[in-house]
Amino acid sequence: MNICILSTNKKLYSTRRLVEAAAERGHDVRVVNHLRCYMNIASFKPSIHYNGEELERFDAVIPRIGASVTFYGTAVVRQFEMMGTFCLNESVAISRSRDKLRSLQLLSRKGIGLPVTGFARSPGDTSDLLNLVGGAPIVLKLLEGTQGKGVVLAETRKAAESVVEAFRGINANFLVQEFIKEAKGADIRCLVVGDRVVASMMRQAQEGEFRSNLHRGGSATAIKITPEERSTAVRAARIMGLNVAGVDILRSNHGPVIMEVNSSPGLEGIEKATDKDVAGMIIDYIVKHAKEGKTRTKGRG
Repeated sequence: MNICILSTNKKLYSTRRLVEAAAERGHDVRVVNHLRCYMNIASFKPSIHYNGEELERFDAVIPRIGASVTFYGTAVVRQFEMMGTFCLNESVAISRSRDKLRSLQLLSRKGIGLPVTGFARSPGDTSDLLNLVGGAPIVLKLLEGTQGKGVVLAETRKAAESVVEAFRGINANFLVQEFIKEAKGADIRCLVVGDRVVASMMRQAQEGEFRSNLHRGGSATAIKITPEERSTAVRAARIMGLNVAGVDILRSNHGPVIMEVNSSPGLEGIEKATDKDVAGMIIDYIVKHAKEGKTRTKGRG
């Protein structure tokens, strides 16, 4: 197969591992920086150009789109869809998962467990907003934040009110969520490929920190998840429309709750924690399912 990986940096661990896994299986791989692509939006003959030439036809595309460039990255993915190329994760699914509010609303509508969550911009009654999620301690998140940035734990009501006032001052959209104390600073990352969880790890926040992101010094260990957690992760990925996803789960007193569904999950932490060839499983999935024109959205997203 001729496979394209959309990535801004071919040296990144996840990109390198996907290249290695594809090459080991005898496939041709090309890494393309999606930010340097430019497109011809032509009727009946859409094309993508890169470094002064029209890109060749690929059998499959693996999007590794960073959160900060979602708009342009998904535009490139959409162009590939219009050309009939199989995309591992489609443009609409990527956009859907990147919108924190939209993703939570979709998961809620399908009955997936979530932390009690409120959404606001400039609330007329801060006290009532905090009461919606049960009061302090409370987690406040900027809608555009990633990798734990823009996330604040307010341990007292006074602190929560101050953060809300600060967010209001910068005209920011934000989420307020109940703090799952029983999780003890740990969450579970489930790596979903197709209709199954192929690897899972527990991420533990370092002492004095409540965010378990590995970028923030958290540690990771392999973990055996429950059937309910496995089912929740697979359903969440399916609701987003993602073939490959990193689903973050907290263990709460009322069962597993979803924190986030990531459309470009990093492979380094989970491969090292579980000693599994996740990159290889992704390539195997593509080989089994990639067919020209096999896209749900046909570039309409």
